[in-house]
Amino acid sequence: MPIQLTLSDVRRLALACQGLDGGWVLPAGRAGALEVVRRLGYVQIDTLYVVNRAHHHVIWSRQPSYRPPTLYEMLSEDRTVFEWWMHAAAYIPMDDLRFHALRMGPPALRPGHNAWIAENQEVIDYVLARITKEGALGTSAFKAPEDHVNGSWWSGWKPAKRALEMLFNQGKIFVSDRRNFERIYDLRERFVPAGADGPAPTQEEVDDYTLRRSLGVHGALPKRAVRLKLYSGLPLSREALPRAIETGQVAQAEVSGDRDRAWYVWTAALPALDTPLKQQVHILSPFDNLIINRPLMERIYGFDYRMECYVPKAKRQYGYFSLPVLWGDRFIARVDAKADRPSGTLILRHVYFEPDFAELDATLPALAQELRAFADFNACDQITVEIATPEAWRDRLVCELGMV
Repeated sequence: MPIQLTLSDVRRLALACQGLDGGWVLPAGRAGALEVVRRLGYVQIDTLYVVNRAHHHVIWSRQPSYRPPTLYEMLSEDRTVFEWWMHAAAYIPMDDLRFHALRMGPPALRPGHNAWIAENQEVIDYVLARITKEGALGTSAFKAPEDHVNGSWWSGWKPAKRALEMLFNQGKIFVSDRRNFERIYDLRERFVPAGADGPAPTQEEVDDYTLRRSLGVHGALPKRAVRLKLYSGLPLSREALPRAIETGQVAQAEVSGDRDRAWYVWTAALPALDTPLKQQVHILSPFDNLIINRPLMERIYGFDYRMECYVPKAKRQYGYFSLPVLWGDRFIARVDAKADRPSGTLILRHVYFEPDFAELDATLPALAQELRAFADFNACDQITVEIATPEAWRDRLVCELGMV
C-alpha cells in the first residue's frame, strides 16, 4: 500500500531534508559548512554580487555563523570540495568526485567542442604545458592574439580561455582556487587528493548515489522528477527504484491534492512528520537548492517565483534581485535587496508581501531578526527600507527593525 501524504507533508519532508526546519545541528567553521554541502549534494556558484553570492548564501541559510571566505578555503586549502557542473556550475563534495568523474571527458563535450579541439590542439597543448611548468594559472595569465576580437560569451572568448574550459570539462584540470572570483586552474593530479576519484562506482552504487541526491535531499518527489538528471547528472537504471523499494530505502506514496498521485518518498525522512515544524523565517537565495527547480517549487508551495534581473526594468513586478522569504513552510514575501558595501547599508528596495498573507503581527519580529542577521552576513550595519507592499506595512517594518 502506498504511503498517503498531503502537500503539507511533502513540504515538511523537504524542509527537514534541506536543513531549513531547525533540525540540523552543525559544527562551526569549515566542518559545518562542509556538512551542509555534503547533505545538499552541491551549492550552485553564482556570478551575481548584489548581495553575497548564492554559494555563500545557501550555506549561511543553514549555518548562520558561516562567512564567505570559508568555502574558498575548503576548495583551495582543504580540498574537501571541487568545482564542476550540476545543472549549473557548482561546488560539490570531494567525496562525490568518483561519481562525477563518470561524466567527465568525452561525455562532457558537445559536437561543437570536439570540432574546436581538433582545430586548436596546439593551443590546448600550450595551455596545459604552461600550467604543468608554472603551476596553477587563471585566464588572465594568457594573452589574446593580436587579431582577437572580443565578443559575447563563448564566441568572444580568447583561445586560451576556451582551452581552459575544454580541459576543465574533460577533468584534466580543476579549479584549485578563486582570486577575485577568477578561476585558477591546476592539474588534476596536483589538486585531487589521492584516491578521491576512484574506484569507479558500480551501477548499483550510481543508483544509490542518484537516489540519495534526488529523493534524499527532498524527502518526496513525483515519479518523473526522481529520474531527472538535475540532481546528479547520472541516470538511474531500471532496477534502481524497485531495488530501493524492496530494501525499504524508498516507499511508494500518493499525494492528495496533487495532479500526479504517483510519488516516491525517502523513508529515512518520514520521522520528520512526527515533529512539529518551527515557524522560522528564512531569506533564501534565488539559487537555493530548495527552490531551484521552479516548476516543482510552484507545484509544492503554490509560489510562482522568477528572477527579474534579466527582465526589462519597466516590466519588473518585484525588483531586480528579489529574494524569497520562507516562514515555516509558506513563502510569504519577496525582498529586493542590495548590499551597498561602501556605506555598509543593506538596501531593501522593495519588500513585497504575498496577497494571501495576513499574519504580519505574528511574523514581524522574526522577519526583522532575520533581516538584521542577513545585513550582518553581508557586512552591513545599517538597513534602509524604500518601498513596501502593502504600503501601510512599511512603517511597521521600519519600526520593528529599530530604524526610528
